[in-house]
Amino acid sequence: MPTRIRKALITAAGPQQRRLPLQSLTDRDGATKPALAIILDEMFAAGIESVGLVLAPGDRPAYESVLAPFADRLVFLEQSSPNGYGHAVLCGREFVGTESFLLQVSDHLYVSRVEKSCTQQLLDLSATEGCAISAVQATHESQLRFYGTVSGTLMPGHAGIYQVDRVIEKPTPTVAEQQCVVPGLRSGHYLCFFGMHVLTRKVFALLADAAAAVPAEKLGLTPALNQLAAREKYLAVEIAGRRADLEAPFGLLRAQISLGLHGAAREEVLALLTEELALDSSRR
Repeated sequence: MPTRIRKALITAAGPQQRRLPLQSLTDRDGATKPALAIILDEMFAAGIESVGLVLAPGDRPAYESVLAPFADRLVFLEQSSPNGYGHAVLCGREFVGTESFLLQVSDHLYVSRVEKSCTQQLLDLSATEGCAISAVQATHESQLRFYGTVSGTLMPGHAGIYQVDRVIEKPTPTVAEQQCVVPGLRSGHYLCFFGMHVLTRKVFALLADAAAAVPAEKLGLTPALNQLAAREKYLAVEIAGRRADLEAPFGLLRAQISLGLHGAAREEVLALLTEELALDSSRR
């Protein structure tokens, strides 16, 4: 059944990501704004009506100040303790209610290489498929330690869309070679999470069950998604774009360069990079 996604969750409570979303970047149109504002602009332009922002205790005033222009479309949710990504998602259960929802992390920026934004690509597919869908990107095995990884079967007649069979959290290259090979990908490459998902309400029940079973442990999202794949239709789609992980080394720099190269000031950015490379070469 076609599904229109109205609500989104953004998690920003992780110890390493709490301040990154507030860092300023220049967007593709040349406007300087916080990284999280760039994410929100893309969400609202894609049709999202309301966003639940999951924060650590004490962070709300800083986010309220920076995100004042979005105040009427934001709901602030507190993750009382750092009990894992799955727990942060579970904090949004009451806000989301019975609807399917968009989930994104606050420390990734997404730069589309086509006219549609990355978020719009995912939501458009969700509108036709009416099921859980995770955006993925072919990723070299050297980066597997950073991402959840899926194995799946290419859907006939649907380039870049896969029926998910299994989800593994940050597998080693050996485990990935044994369990996550997807025909058609380059050797040494696997389908890794892009940082955005459309999920059904079933994920909350799976997370709640896991939290009750092991209350003393941090709660991950990946095991719940692996269970989801066994219980209902769950797809993965290769997004026409790239993710910029702000938490990675030089992450903010990489995000800024990517935004600049895919924006209105592309020629200016190329000229700047060329000038810097020339100056660096002359010093050697």
